Amino acid sequence: MKKKKSFIIACGGTGGHLSPGIALAQRLTARGYHCTLLLSRKKIDSRLSEKYTDLDFVRISGCAFGLKPIKLIKFFYNLVLSVFASLFLFLRRRPAAFVSFGGFLTIGSAIASKLLFIPVVLHEANRVPGKSVRFMSGMAARVYLPPGVRLSGARRFATRSAGFPVREEMRALDKAASRQKFELPQTGKLLMVFGGSQGAHRLNEWAKSIVPEMLGLGVSMMVITGPEQKTDFSQVPTKNEETGACAKFIPFCDDMASALSAADLIVSRAGAGSLAEFVACCAPAVLVPYPLAADNHQLANAEFFREKGAGVLIEEKNLDTLTPEVKAIILDDELLGRFRDNIRRMQREFDWSNVVNDLVNFAEGRSRTLKSEQA
Repeated sequence: MKKKKSFIIACGGTGGHLSPGIALAQRLTARGYHCTLLLSRKKIDSRLSEKYTDLDFVRISGCAFGLKPIKLIKFFYNLVLSVFASLFLFLRRRPAAFVSFGGFLTIGSAIASKLLFIPVVLHEANRVPGKSVRFMSGMAARVYLPPGVRLSGARRFATRSAGFPVREEMRALDKAASRQKFELPQTGKLLMVFGGSQGAHRLNEWAKSIVPEMLGLGVSMMVITGPEQKTDFSQVPTKNEETGACAKFIPFCDDMASALSAADLIVSRAGAGSLAEFVACCAPAVLVPYPLAADNHQLANAEFFREKGAGVLIEEKNLDTLTPEVKAIILDDELLGRFRDNIRRMQREFDWSNVVNDLVNFAEGRSRTLKSEQA
């Protein structure tokens, strides 16, 4: 029997890297290809990947780069381990291409790919490309960038525009059914606070402070706190008997499509993966970019979202304006409707089918090969 052609996808380290890797693997698997996804040893990778038992996950060494001596030693030690582990894996699987979504897990595998003359394909989701993508762009046969973004280190013929891959289940669902899943009121407004796959302490503290006021207005709340959150919600009221509004505090959510579909408004950080899921589920958002994100890329992401009329941007230094802004938006049905209309128009820009088609055409020899472009 003819062996399936395969791809190796490096996507571990954060939910923002892992989710698009899973999405791409789902599409390629449906087209008859075998995909191996490289994960880090972090808990977030285990928690998200265990839901997808039909996919092939392999854990590999990796460590973020740092200039302090101990961090530098750990980085190079893990880099060497990663190169050798990747070499053995690639020799066994013989992939048509190595696909990377960036992050610290990528570099060792990319080096192994080059040593074995396996094409390297990069996908950058943020409006400001990350360090690993910038570092590897010169060796890549393909670099997929968000619409309108340019990368000076990448060869012009190798770059393509592409949206952010979202998992098959990420789509707008019935609001009533979605709220029922979380045992939330069927009537009234719902505000969701989401700090990303690992949570956001400042947003959790803000959410804790406004629960009584929002419940009093008849606005229910769902706060996805993150699995290692340090905010104590034990003394926070969970229901207002007069208005019927309630509050839910969830450490981790593995059904984000239902959570986003249940909500009328999201307060969130501005990771590229989160924004792509908001667009897929047609969810307006008030974005509070993480100010210490590398190269301040979350601010650039949030500015793009705001410019498209999909929501509002509030920088963390102006957090005192967040409460009045959220109250004004969530009680304004006309404004929420305009946001949703603009998000529907954005959905074309977030299309990423060209990534799948490009890889399939290459694997089947129906287009100029990535190897010849990389030579």
